[in-house]
Amino acid sequence: MKVLIIDDEPPAREELRRLLAPYDDIEIIGECANAIEGIAAVNRRSPDALFLDIRMPRITGLEMLAMLDPERRPRVVFLTAHEEHALEAFAEDAFDYLLKPVDPARLDKTIGRLRRSSGPSPSLFEPNRPLGVIPCSGQNRVYLVKVGEIDFVVSRTSGVFVVTNGGQERFTELTLKTIEERTPLLRCHRQVLVNPEAIREIVFQDNGAAEIVTHGEARIPVSRRHLAVLKERLSIV
Repeated sequence: MKVLIIDDEPPAREELRRLLAPYDDIEIIGECANAIEGIAAVNRRSPDALFLDIRMPRITGLEMLAMLDPERRPRVVFLTAHEEHALEAFAEDAFDYLLKPVDPARLDKTIGRLRRSSGPSPSLFEPNRPLGVIPCSGQNRVYLVKVGEIDFVVSRTSGVFVVTNGGQERFTELTLKTIEERTPLLRCHRQVLVNPEAIREIVFQDNGAAEIVTHGEARIPVSRRHLAVLKERLSIV
């Protein structure tokens, strides 16, 4: 079982690694100190389970879980020093939760449950928490781009990029699917989402496709496949 530990406190990560060491069938494939690192590790390493701290700076564990692609979401064991967070954890599709400091006997029960289960965390509630910001990576920093400031989001071979109405372009670890499901952005192309508030005009083309022009003068393609749905969502007859 491939396990990823995500906690902003090094001693907590070290202690959990020590407690997991005796389990021969547990492989710790990595440790992350924040949610941005965690999202990247989940997308690239496909762990079977996460041990995820709830209270982390900038982006909490609960917020991070809402940012994961549901199809890639592993089973999640939340770590918390506050028992009142337990219900909220389960409301976000937690598989289990452990109170800090982690009790070895309680951890053993969690490992037993993980061994007996397969697939993602059970959906106890439907997690539809909207995203108000999109976390983007910068040099030695994280940018939290407000959804209202986004013109469009585009997927390229090099990754997913958020383009703001000021023309800034930033890389994000979130998938297009996650952003589409958690924000008001609309799909206008297989590789592009557009903010409907940023649209100045839609130019229809002879081949059945179209092009969006934003208030910031960006030009975004609209494929024939997505044009009808886009017009319907924008109440265009």
